[in-house]
Amino acid sequence: MSEIRAATVLPAKRTRVTLPTADGLRLVGELALPADADPVATLICLHPLPTHGGMMDSHLFKKAAFRLPALAQLAVLRFNTRGTSSEHGTSEGEFGGGESERYDVAAGVSWAAEAGLPARWLLGWSFGTELALRWGLDSEAGGAGIEGAILLSPPLHRAGDADLDRWAASGKPLVALVPELDDYLRPDEARRRFARVPQAEVVAVPGAKHLWVGEPYVRIALNEIVRRVNPAALVPPTMTLPTQWEES
Repeated sequence: MSEIRAATVLPAKRTRVTLPTADGLRLVGELALPADADPVATLICLHPLPTHGGMMDSHLFKKAAFRLPALAQLAVLRFNTRGTSSEHGTSEGEFGGGESERYDVAAGVSWAAEAGLPARWLLGWSFGTELALRWGLDSEAGGAGIEGAILLSPPLHRAGDADLDRWAASGKPLVALVPELDDYLRPDEARRRFARVPQAEVVAVPGAKHLWVGEPYVRIALNEIVRRVNPAALVPPTMTLPTQWEES
C-alpha cells in the first residue's frame, strides 16, 4: 500500500478528445475512465477563469481525473473552453466573457451524452460555476440530461438570481462547496443567496480558500463530490475516499 499524495496518478483509461461546438469551434479535452470497469457516474468539469490562469489542468480538476476513476468509478471529462490553453493544447476561438461559452457547456454535455456516459453532473469551479448556473439547464446543453451541478467556490458574479430561480424551478440538485476564507463569496452570504433554491445545499469548508490549495482541502473537495455522485465509494467508518492505494 502506498499513500496517495498530491502528484499521485492512479490507473485509468485516459483519452484525448475533441469537442465540437454548435458555433463551429473545436475544444481540446480529455476523458478519464475507470481502468477495468464501467463508470457509474460522470463529472463534466468547467474550469476557472482562463484570463486568470484557469484551464482544464487546474489542480483540482487534474487531481479529480488522476484519482476518481480508480477510487470512485467515475468518468471525468475535462476540456479547455474557447481560447484556453493548457498542457493538453489550446481550444479554438477566443474568451467570450462567459457568454459564448454557453456553446462550450453544451458541447461538453452533448459529447458526454453521445458517448453514453452515465449520470452526468456538471462540476464547476469559480468561473466554471457561473457557466454551470447560467447555461447548464439550457436545452442546447442537454439540461434534461444532467443530474445536477456541484459548484466549487461560486462567486455569483455573472450568475444572478434569475439563474438561481431557473435551478429552483428545475428541482435538480445543486451543491455549493464554499471556502470559509473565499475571496468572493463566503458561507453566510452563500447561504443567503442560495436560499432561493429550495433544493440547494451549501457546504462550508473551514480554513479553505478560493483556490483549494493544499492536499487536505483537495481531499475534502473530492470527498464531498463523491458523496453526491457515488456515495457507495466512500469507506466507513469515516465515509471518505481511501488515502492509500494498493499497487498491482
